[in-house]
Amino acid sequence: MMTVEQVLASQKANVDTLLNLTAKAFEGVEKIVELNMSASRAALTESSEGAKALLSVKDAQELMALQQSLLQPLVEKTTAYSRHLYEIASGTTSEFTKVFEGQAAAAKQNFTGLVESAAKNAPAGSEATVAVLKSAVAAANNALESVQKAVKQATDVAEANFNAMASSAAPAAKPAGRKR
Repeated sequence: MMTVEQVLASQKANVDTLLNLTAKAFEGVEKIVELNMSASRAALTESSEGAKALLSVKDAQELMALQQSLLQPLVEKTTAYSRHLYEIASGTTSEFTKVFEGQAAAAKQNFTGLVESAAKNAPAGSEATVAVLKSAVAAANNALESVQKAVKQATDVAEANFNAMASSAAPAAKPAGRKR
């Protein structure tokens, strides 16, 4: 049985964890706001410059050249923006994952200790019940580990797919612009 001090310490640790996660979430939001402000400022400047350049075009060939010169940087900037946004989201998610994995490991350890303590203090004749309880705890731990591995693999696949898409987007825009 837990003492009052242990319960209070556990609650304090939970509050500290919640506050740290909240701070991490706000950091992620701040980074996204900064990224969006920077991208918006750059887009406004580039739109203004593009409009001025468009007004100075004298023929269709010059218009096509201008269009091509604007297309490639746009694709590159969009790819860079997407990558930066992904990195912010990924970094924030990894912080949350670390905390949750640490909490899960601690909870698992505490619960296993509780089960072991209960098994030692169980009355005679309850060995079968204790064995079933230990088996259920082991099965739950295995299921949790399987889920964590699956989430990690899915995250790795998503990151690899994003990186592949991002690295192929900019080169793909060059031929598309030249075909016109």
